Amino acid sequence: MTYFFETYGCQMNSAESAALLLVCREKNWSAAPDGESADLVLINTCSVRNTAERRAFGRIVEYAAAKKRRAARGQSFALVVAGCTAQRLGDKLKEKYPAVDYVMGTSGRYMFPLILEAVEKAAGGEASSGGSALAQIAAGETGAVFGFSPSHFEEGKFRSLVPVMHGCDCFCSYCIVPYVRGREVSRDPRLITEEIKLVGERGVREITLLGQNVNAYNWNGGELGFAGLLRTVAGAAEESGVRWLRFLSANPRDFSTETVRVMAENGVFCRHLHLCVQHGSDRILSAMNRGYTRGQYLSLVREIRAAMPGISLSTDILVGFPGETEEDLGEVLSLMDEVRFLYAYMYHYNPMEGTAAFKLPGRIAEETKRERLSRVMALQKKHTAELLKGRIGARETVLIEGISRKNADELVTRTEKDEMVVAPGSASMIGSFAELTLCGLRGNTFRAKELSPLA
Repeated sequence: MTYFFETYGCQMNSAESAALLLVCREKNWSAAPDGESADLVLINTCSVRNTAERRAFGRIVEYAAAKKRRAARGQSFALVVAGCTAQRLGDKLKEKYPAVDYVMGTSGRYMFPLILEAVEKAAGGEASSGGSALAQIAAGETGAVFGFSPSHFEEGKFRSLVPVMHGCDCFCSYCIVPYVRGREVSRDPRLITEEIKLVGERGVREITLLGQNVNAYNWNGGELGFAGLLRTVAGAAEESGVRWLRFLSANPRDFSTETVRVMAENGVFCRHLHLCVQHGSDRILSAMNRGYTRGQYLSLVREIRAAMPGISLSTDILVGFPGETEEDLGEVLSLMDEVRFLYAYMYHYNPMEGTAAFKLPGRIAEETKRERLSRVMALQKKHTAELLKGRIGARETVLIEGISRKNADELVTRTEKDEMVVAPGSASMIGSFAELTLCGLRGNTFRAKELSPLA
C-alpha cells in the first residue's frame, strides 16, 4: 500500500505530517511518487491564512477529478483531509467535496491507524468494521494530543521538529487557531527529553521546539514553565550530541526575563529568534487582543539584545486590520526602523469567519491593504539588504543542509542566525557543521569560498 501527503501551513503541520508518515511506515506502507498513483492521499490543511486554505480546496478539486480518472480504469484511492480546515469545517467538507473519504481534524489524529486499516481492507475487498463511522470522523473527537511522536526518525535526518505544547489560549481577534487547535496542552517534559535524546543518538544535530504559543508552556499546573523546560532540554541536547536548539512560535506577552537568561547562558540555543509583533500601533494591538503594547515589545527586544548581542530577529507583520489608519501604519514602519528585523512574514488582513475580528467594522479596501503591504515589504527589503551587507567578512559556524539546486558542486548551509550561505563542498558533508567566512552576497544568500569541517 502507498501514500502521498501534501502539507500546508506552519511547522506544526509539518511535524504532524511527519508523525502520520511514521504511522504509515510502521504499517509497512511506502511513499508514492505522486498522488495519482497512491492508494491514499492526505492533504494536511491550514486555516490561519485564506491563501493556504484556498490552495488546499483547489487540490481537493484536482484530486476529485483524479479519482474519476482512476475509477474509469477500475482503480481507486482514499482521499483524507486533515488539519485545521478539517477541524473547522468537519462534515461540511464532505458535503461540499463528496470525493473526500475521511475528514480528520486536529483532535482526531489518533484515528489515523484505523483509517489505514479501513483502506487496506477496502483494497482487499473486505468490508471495514468501522467504515461508515470512519468516513465521517467528527472534527470534535477528543483523543491524546501527543498520541505518538511527531518527530523525524528517518535515517540520515539531521534536523528535527519536536512539539512541546499544543493549542492556544491567546484568542487574538484575527486568529482561528484556538478554535481549531483547542486550548493549550503542554507535553510531559520527560517525553520531550526522551525524544530529544533519541533523535540526537540517531544523528539529529538541530532541533526546533514547536508550539502554537510555545513559550506559554506550563506543565502540571506551574511545576515547570518554559524557562525551566529550556534548561531541561538544553541538558538533554548536549548529552545526546544535538548542537543547536530553536523554538517557534514565541508570543511577546509570555516571554519572561528568565527565558532570556536561560537562552543567554546556554550556547546550544541559536542566536536567532522569531518574535511575532503583528503591528506597531497600540490601538491596533489592543483591537487584535495581542496582550502587549508597542513599548513592551520594544523593551523586550532591548532586553534580548542586551543579553545576546548580535542575535538576529524575525517577525510577523499584519497590515490592513479593520480600523487601521495611515497613522497606525506609520507606527508599523517606525517600529520596523527601530528593531530592524532580519526578515519578516508580511501579509494583509483577510477576514476569517469564526474569529472576533470577522465582525469588526471599518474594513479596509483591498487596494488600500495591498498598497500598505507593499510599503511594509519595501522597507523590510531595505533592512534585510543592509543587515546582510554589514555581515560580509564575518566568520560563522554553519549546518550544511544540502546541495545547491543551481550548482551541484555547491552546498547550501545555514548559520545559527538563520542566514543562508552557499559554498563549494562535497555531498558527504551534508548534515555536519563547518566554519566559513561570509565573502559576498547574491540576493539574500551569502557566498563563501571554502568550508572548514568541524568535529
